[in-house]
Amino acid sequence: MDRITSFSVDHNKLEPGIYVSRVDGDITTYDLRTRKPNNGAYMDTATAHTVEHMFATFVRNSEIKDDVIYFGPMGCRTGFYLVVRNADNEQVLKVTRKILDDIIAYEGPVFGASRIECGNYLDLDLEKCKAECRLYRDILKSEQSFKYTD
Repeated sequence: MDRITSFSVDHNKLEPGIYVSRVDGDITTYDLRTRKPNNGAYMDTATAHTVEHMFATFVRNSEIKDDVIYFGPMGCRTGFYLVVRNADNEQVLKVTRKILDDIIAYEGPVFGASRIECGNYLDLDLEKCKAECRLYRDILKSEQSFKYTD
């Protein structure tokens, strides 16, 4: 069995930040790493789930909405994947920062927080989501460029 690319990255070397994890033709996969891997401090499911709902909705309504293929949590609960067609790294970083600010400022119900729209609609927490987005926004304030996994 071939080893998948993401298992070939030494996760002990990864720090929080934004990474170009792979490029497949016109498709770029970004790792939005909010936490240091293998450090014991992982997102709880309500936080990851709520960031997924909020970020996915905002990014699919952003200036890159037509190129967004996927946004969702990493199973290890240390960040998220953003998959974009025809990606411009600086634009993705700018949009990501704006979305984090939008989530932090948001007042209202979590997007998709009903039994009809979500398979686990009770496991959502907007305040925990905002705290995670604040943490990540502060990390990205100092990011001038993308990191690349190797």
